[in-house]
Amino acid sequence: MSVSASGARAPSTLGRLIEPFVAPDVFDFWVGHLNPAWSWSRPLAKVVERRVEAADTVTLVLKPNRHVGRFQPGQHVNVSAEVNGRRTTRSYSLTGIPQRDGRFSLTVKRVEGGKLSTHLCRDVRVGDVLEIGPAFGEMLLPAQPEGRWVFLAAGSGITPLMSLTRALAAQKMPVDTTLIYWAKTRAELCFLLELQGLARRFPNFHLHIVLTHEAQLIAGEHSGFISTEQLAELAGDLSDAQVYACGPSGFVDTARTLTEGRVRRFLAEGFTPTQIDATDATTVRVQLTRTGRTLEVSTGQSLLEALEAHGVNPRSGCRMGVCHTCVCTKRAGTIEDINTKEQSTEEEGQVRICVSRARTNVTLDL
Repeated sequence: MSVSASGARAPSTLGRLIEPFVAPDVFDFWVGHLNPAWSWSRPLAKVVERRVEAADTVTLVLKPNRHVGRFQPGQHVNVSAEVNGRRTTRSYSLTGIPQRDGRFSLTVKRVEGGKLSTHLCRDVRVGDVLEIGPAFGEMLLPAQPEGRWVFLAAGSGITPLMSLTRALAAQKMPVDTTLIYWAKTRAELCFLLELQGLARRFPNFHLHIVLTHEAQLIAGEHSGFISTEQLAELAGDLSDAQVYACGPSGFVDTARTLTEGRVRRFLAEGFTPTQIDATDATTVRVQLTRTGRTLEVSTGQSLLEALEAHGVNPRSGCRMGVCHTCVCTKRAGTIEDINTKEQSTEEEGQVRICVSRARTNVTLDL
């Protein structure tokens, strides 16, 4: 069995020989009765452990089949499951580090109104099977970390940074590392005992907990929102630091502004979509070439949201422009990148519809 550069496994010799005679969906149906994680080609993983991590947050430990690709600490994967009879896909950070037996973990916080997060937190049990997409994301550690590192985590932004912290701990914490972790309340903190244990074990790992909505603090806790003064107090001089930040987009934007030009390197990931200024919203037509449909949509929505409002459900994942699952070809029209505000009139261009909105009538290869 070979592995491609993307981490996906290539078909075995036996698989290539019998593929012309066996329909993959038929194969999956019958072997699924023996083991629901077995599949001809689908990357599936069985839940082998489930534990409550914090308020409305669970960690799922998964055992993958041979089609699930490799990952690096700090990356994300698309997770798909049937929710109320409909396939739903969202992106989640991997919180563990690669294990010899292939097991990996995801930590999921339930989002109000979130179909998949609610399903994963409330309904999924040991023995259930999820479909896992290829790993993606650039928030990685170098093969040999050097210098000084500062991790800024807000809320669920702790998940990829926890994976990186565990990776450094597995290397005996080779670099000076500071983790500042913001949460609303103490009950929402994930991995707290493990992080405190790492701080005791490694003198060069510095943990700071900041609670923004807790009535009373206990020893070692801090309060307040991210600011220049707070960063100086908890992380010191950042001029030689490599800073990774993850959390809601507003937090990430503030962290970027506060550290701009003051750090050795800054890398960030926001997990909430940028809000669209809809004050100038108009209605345009979106033509879908594959289905032949023409829809009237608002320019005050992303193309993905606009299509979903009409009952069209293109493939999607992170909904933040990171995983590229939703990319399709734009045949004509002008679109605007929601994050950068850059407009494109290019024909036959590739469009991430989750972070793009129409500015004129648009034709999409969907």
